[in-house]
Amino acid sequence: MTTNSPKPILVFDSGIGGLTVLREARVMMPERHFTYVADDAGFPYGGWEEGALKARIVALFDKLLALHDPEICIIACNTAFTLVGADLRAAFPQMRFVGTVPAIKPAAERTRSGLVSVLATPGTVRRAYTRDLIQSFASQCHVRLVGSENLARMAEAYIRGETLSDEAVLAEIAQCFLEQDGRKTDIVVLACTHYPFMANLFRRLAPWPVDWLDPAEAIARQARRLVPALEAIAPGEDVAVFTSGNPDFSTRRLMQGFGLRV
Repeated sequence: MTTNSPKPILVFDSGIGGLTVLREARVMMPERHFTYVADDAGFPYGGWEEGALKARIVALFDKLLALHDPEICIIACNTAFTLVGADLRAAFPQMRFVGTVPAIKPAAERTRSGLVSVLATPGTVRRAYTRDLIQSFASQCHVRLVGSENLARMAEAYIRGETLSDEAVLAEIAQCFLEQDGRKTDIVVLACTHYPFMANLFRRLAPWPVDWLDPAEAIARQARRLVPALEAIAPGEDVAVFTSGNPDFSTRRLMQGFGLRV
């Protein structure tokens, strides 16, 4: 990279779910280039012990920032950011991080029934960060936290073109739908960046229509605020980096379909 070449924007996720955020970021910042980092060697994050996962992600960013020298970093993963966002900002004060947190505030503002569900990974459901968001922004609502052990893995398979049974998907989302005193859940927050890829499946299987809240556009908008606009398209290309160093054929093909060089 030459010294006057604009720095890339780094988008980080545990797997390929952050592509939902990359898609929106490209729309908002068409003149910029992106480095997409998937920590597939550590995927899925849901089962990790918190201390070990924190140490892993901070150590990983120590290498990533030195290697790619990004303009900003978008942490396109609720599980990672709700756990380690504060640690990353403390460890790398010179870098600006745009985080992904469950969209509880907009859900509370939009709901008519007052019944909101948050569909997340078990890690995000456990976080004090998530409980604090509910306390701060949704104390007047009934918020049900639904932690799925399997959906992130299922979404990765689905994105790669594998077929999922309706029964298996419904088993993961059924807890999101609550009826209480004649009211029904009307908003489900998709609190994992993998989940929007399955939104059409969710809509088809839902027992009644709800608003499925995808935070990707809001994350991209926040990143745009922090990144100065360029008059011309920056030279270079968008690349994908996998921490395993060895993504499988279907993953490589998917990345190429997104215009990313692996």
